[in-house]
Amino acid sequence: MSANEVSGPRVSVIGLGSMGYGMAQSLARGGFAVTGFDTRPEVVAKFAAAHGAGAASLAEAASGADILVVVVVNADQTEQVLLGEGGVLASARPGAVIVSCATMAPERARALAAAVEATGRLYVDAPISGGATRAAEGALTMLVSGRPAAIDKSRAVLDAMSAKLYLLGDEPGIGASFKIVNQLLAGVHIAAASEAIVFAKRLGLDIAKVYEVITASAGNSWMFENRMPHVLDGDYSPKSAVEIFTKDLGIIADISRSEKFATPIASSALQMFLMTAAAGMGKDDDASVARLYARIAGIDLPGAAASTDKD
Repeated sequence: MSANEVSGPRVSVIGLGSMGYGMAQSLARGGFAVTGFDTRPEVVAKFAAAHGAGAASLAEAASGADILVVVVVNADQTEQVLLGEGGVLASARPGAVIVSCATMAPERARALAAAVEATGRLYVDAPISGGATRAAEGALTMLVSGRPAAIDKSRAVLDAMSAKLYLLGDEPGIGASFKIVNQLLAGVHIAAASEAIVFAKRLGLDIAKVYEVITASAGNSWMFENRMPHVLDGDYSPKSAVEIFTKDLGIIADISRSEKFATPIASSALQMFLMTAAAGMGKDDDASVARLYARIAGIDLPGAAASTDKD
């Protein structure tokens, strides 16, 4: 299908950050008529010039869309996009589907779904995993739950954004629960990988060789393999920021208390991310946890940023 041919439902993507921009690209490449909206006009203009149309407001983005893919940071931003002043539910057409992609507590997903459905629209709980590169490739993992009618109506859009689409149940909140389990593991693995690489440095090892050996050994994890090259390169430009995990591991801590289920390993990882953010690295790549370990131990990692960033 050529770039000028469109088919299927009209889609608006709300939030053109590192994930949302790639998801919108994938939809446009898949032949959908896509409108992008972001609070940064220059990003909207860039997307419109390359891939489709841009909207100057949430109302404009919502008014012509059959499917609205909301790719913002958290539940509060999702709620503001949907229900705040000038939010999309004031303008979305009856029967439109909201595809909510932010990681959030399951009860927030259920509450948002109820609010959306009360207005005659449909809601899909669809948190995502895979990072910006996979978003741009249309190769995300999507953890989807919601009413069958909502999923059926948005299925082609979900397929265009994902390589692995898991249909996990008929109730909103199930997808959110699966994503929280994933984030527990992801946060713990990043913290453990950061601890290990700096520990190796303390032992006087060549950490590039450590990376080579560990990625071929039983101690490897996806996060070690994916994040530790950032440490080796001394490049902490954010692919996924520290603040994402202060949020997500914080949600896990809240659920842990409410469920009276201890999560001591996740809680330790949360403290490492909180300390990294407090040290001025909250908006940097989440591999910056290694920088915190290095600062505490007085160890130099590759790149000036490893030891000199103070902002």
